[in-house]
Amino acid sequence: MAHMTEAPPLQVFKAKLTRRGTIIDDAGAIEYLSQRGYGEKLDAGKLRLYDYETLYLMYTGRLEVEKGSKKLTLEEMVDVALRRDDDAWIKFLVYRDLRSRSYVVREGFGFGIDFRVYEKGEYGEKPAKYVVFCLSEGSTMRARQIQRAVQQIMTMGKEPVIAVVERRGEVIYYKVNPTFRSAR
Repeated sequence: MAHMTEAPPLQVFKAKLTRRGTIIDDAGAIEYLSQRGYGEKLDAGKLRLYDYETLYLMYTGRLEVEKGSKKLTLEEMVDVALRRDDDAWIKFLVYRDLRSRSYVVREGFGFGIDFRVYEKGEYGEKPAKYVVFCLSEGSTMRARQIQRAVQQIMTMGKEPVIAVVERRGEVIYYKVNPTFRSAR
């Protein structure tokens, strides 16, 4: 396994909020975070975090975000994220839950709200094992849409998992049986 840079226990990373995401330009922070599966490296030697990553790192006390010269609170960042994406809160809840279980979670393939999830200890060594497809309790989605997404995920050789976020914010996971076949 590649050697990972250890961060001091109380190190808080600094970032700037932009229209395109949260940007980190400190080389040490970029190395530490990217080794752990956070963000997307940009050509300019910077790291861009998705809003759900920003929220998670702020929630865990590891990130301070500035907009102009003002330091944002977690609540203010939630408002920014929700203005950009109606599903920001659902993404954050699932992302936070998976990260709290020590999984590395990356942006998905575009099936709606989804994430690529790496088996513990395999990020950077092996491809993602799971694609987690997120739904909120009470939301409506046609079974055919879910079936199509599941089939595409399985075609990629990934295990499909449906994460349902309950109204109280708890996340429940359902593994989809790979032998599932639609009745026609």
